[in-house]
Amino acid sequence: MAGMSERTEEVLWAGTPSAAVDFWLNLGCLLVIPIPWALVRWVQRRNHRIEITTERLRLTRGVFSKRTDELELYRVRDITFLQPFLLRMFGRGTLVLTTGDATTPELTLEGIPADQELRDGFRKAVETCRDRKRARVAELGGSVDADDHQAGA
Repeated sequence: MAGMSERTEEVLWAGTPSAAVDFWLNLGCLLVIPIPWALVRWVQRRNHRIEITTERLRLTRGVFSKRTDELELYRVRDITFLQPFLLRMFGRGTLVLTTGDATTPELTLEGIPADQELRDGFRKAVETCRDRKRARVAELGGSVDADDHQAGA
């Protein structure tokens, strides 16, 4: 439409989980476990792509066959950032998202940067998407779209 302003989707962060996630596995491979197992995990981690944009969260996984899952940010209900000691040493952490999505009620992103600016940008993008979609989060339920709620009344 000519009169509407175009929204451009910006990438807030894109990358792969940190190798620090598999620190104990890699250490065990050096000491006890066969090295091919560590190599398989490394290949899997390198083919696990996380992309956080201002509109959605995109996860692509798979070595030979790829699977891409997308989560619209307005569906995010709660954000928790965990930083176990080992990941903290590497400047990484785990982002746990509680969502209103039926197929992905909880999503865990391991080994992402422990950057306060990234987390603030993500939270702001979630709020902006909720405002734009006129969605709200009910305390006792999931995400409810304002238009759907009014239509049912």
